[in-house]
Amino acid sequence: MHSLYKLFCRTYQGVFRLAMPLLPYREPRCFDSVDALSGLMAELKPRAALLVTDKFLRQSGMTQGIEDVLQKAQVKCVIFDETQPNPTVKNVEDARKLYVDNGCGCIIALGGGSAMDCAKGVGARIAYPRKTLSQLKGLLRVLRPIPPLIAIPTTAGTGSEVTLAAVLTDHDTRHKYPMNSFTLIPRYAVLDPAFTRSLPPHLTASTGMDALTHAVEAYIGRSTTRETRTLALEAVKLIFENLENAYNNGSDMSARRSMLRAAYAAGIAFSKSYVGYVHAVAHSLGGQYNLPHGLTNAVLLPYVLDAYGSVIHPKLHTLAVAAGIAGEKDDPAAAARAFITAIRDMNRRMGIPVSLQGIRKEDIPMMAAHAAKEANPLYPVPVLMDAGELEALYEKAADWRNEK
Repeated sequence: MHSLYKLFCRTYQGVFRLAMPLLPYREPRCFDSVDALSGLMAELKPRAALLVTDKFLRQSGMTQGIEDVLQKAQVKCVIFDETQPNPTVKNVEDARKLYVDNGCGCIIALGGGSAMDCAKGVGARIAYPRKTLSQLKGLLRVLRPIPPLIAIPTTAGTGSEVTLAAVLTDHDTRHKYPMNSFTLIPRYAVLDPAFTRSLPPHLTASTGMDALTHAVEAYIGRSTTRETRTLALEAVKLIFENLENAYNNGSDMSARRSMLRAAYAAGIAFSKSYVGYVHAVAHSLGGQYNLPHGLTNAVLLPYVLDAYGSVIHPKLHTLAVAAGIAGEKDDPAAAARAFITAIRDMNRRMGIPVSLQGIRKEDIPMMAAHAAKEANPLYPVPVLMDAGELEALYEKAADWRNEK
C-alpha cells in the first residue's frame, strides 16, 4: 500500500477514534423470555407487527410462541419467512411491502444475523421510502429513526441484536455490502437460550466462531477502548469455555446462555472498535458464492492472524491468557502461535474445514478489490493491506491450495 494512502487511512481512523465518545451508541433493552413481548406490545401499541424470519424456523415451530403472544396482545402477526442465508435486496423489498401493505408498527427479527440484517434493511427503507438500499449503504447514511425493532437471536454468534451493522447482497451483481448506522441498533432484544437449543451442531460451531472473530478483531484493532477490550476478553473467555460444550450437547443450557452473552459482548466490542480484514474478505466471498458468513469467518480467521505477523503478538498473548491456553509470563510470540493453533484445533474438532470450496482464481482480484474498498480507510486493522496484498488471503483459504 502506498505510504500516502496509509497515512490517509490512519488519519481517518484516528478521527473516528477521537469522535467515539461523542457518537450516539446505545444498547437495546433486553428481556430473557419471549413472554415479555406481551408487555412490550402494550407499550408500543402497534396494530400489526412484521415478523422477519426464514422458512426453516417457521416450519420447525420456532415462530409459534411469538405468534401466540402477539395474538393474546391483539396484534396482527405478519410473517416474512423468505430470508436467505445472505439476505438480498429483494428480500428486504419483499418484506418492506408486507410491512406497508399491512400497516405494521414494529418489526420483530427471529433468527441469526441474516434475519436481523434483513429486518434492519426493512427499517432503513421504511425510514427512507424514496431511497434505494444502495443509496443507504456505507457509514452513517440512515439518520432517521427506523420503526421499533425487536431482535430475537436463535444463534449465539452474530451479535446483530446489539450492533449498528447490516450486511446485504445485491441479487443482480452479487456484491455484498454493509450499512452502518446507529439507528439500526435494535431497540429491544430477547436473549432466551431456549431459542438456540435446537440449533444444529454445525451452525452452533460456525456462529460461535463468528462471535470469536468479532471479539478478536475488535481487540487487535487500533481503535479499542477500555470497555471494548474488557468485553472482547470476556467474550473470548466464554467462547473457549462454552462453545464446544454447546456443540457437543445442544441441551446444555448453561453453555447456550454463556454463548449468548459472549455474542452480545463481542457485538458491543466490534460495534465500537470495528472489525478487520477477516470480515471484509468474508463479505466478498459471501456475496460472490453465497457462503455462510460464520463458516467463512471461521476458516479465514487463522490465516488473517498469521498474515498480520508479529505486530499482533502481544495482543494475541493477552487473548491466549483469557482463553486459558497461555500464562501471563509466557513468551508473547509463543502465546500468539498457541492461540492461532487453538483456533485451528477448535475448528477441526467441530468439523469446520481448513479451506473453502468453490473459490475461482479468476474471481479473486475482483473480490479483493471489494474487500479493500470495504475495509480501507475505515477498519482500524493492525496492518494495512491493499487489494493486491489481500489476494493472498483468498488463495490461502481456497480449497485448491489446501488439498493434500
